[in-house]
Amino acid sequence: MIWWIIGGVAVIGAAAWGPIVSSNVEQAKYEVVVSQGNIQVRDYAAMIVAEAEVSGERKKAINQGFRLIADYIFGNNTPKQSVAMTAPVIQQPTEKIAMTAHVTQEGTGNSWKVSFVMPANYTIDTLPKPNNDAVKLEKVPGKRFAVIRFSGMAGEESLKEHTDELNTFIKDKKLNALSQATYAFFNPPWTLPFLRRNEVMIEIAK
Repeated sequence: MIWWIIGGVAVIGAAAWGPIVSSNVEQAKYEVVVSQGNIQVRDYAAMIVAEAEVSGERKKAINQGFRLIADYIFGNNTPKQSVAMTAPVIQQPTEKIAMTAHVTQEGTGNSWKVSFVMPANYTIDTLPKPNNDAVKLEKVPGKRFAVIRFSGMAGEESLKEHTDELNTFIKDKKLNALSQATYAFFNPPWTLPFLRRNEVMIEIAK
């Protein structure tokens, strides 16, 4: 019986470590403009991201993209230097934006961008250069997002449910959406579902 107790404590401890890890790493910087329940309007500061574009089903794509960027930050770069892990991991469909009176977007099939925000102490010139051409460093200007936060496993049904809720908020508040939904995940895969932090983000006009 004592071994069952020890094993249970170990499992719970490992699962609880997920939120601790995410809280102890640098996160994208933003200011909250409006807060309503689990939805916020946030102004994000300009940032640099390391990103990879991958194709396929969403869950497989984020795993593939994560591996590519993790390989970069763990030293597959010049000068073989580790870059501190940050949160969240961001996944978004690649978009084609039509420059018309109304901004419209469309996904390009099953193509996704997976990205990590780089630590704020770096510039585009001081970051290590990726050795793998699949990983790109990009400057992202400051933007405003409507964001909904939720826990759980963030499967397709949950992502759709929260995206619909966020779109309803945007419509009700008469906000102007500028992008498709972007997904943000903050925790390691061993984190218990109820301790996970997931977000759906949609860029909106200021």
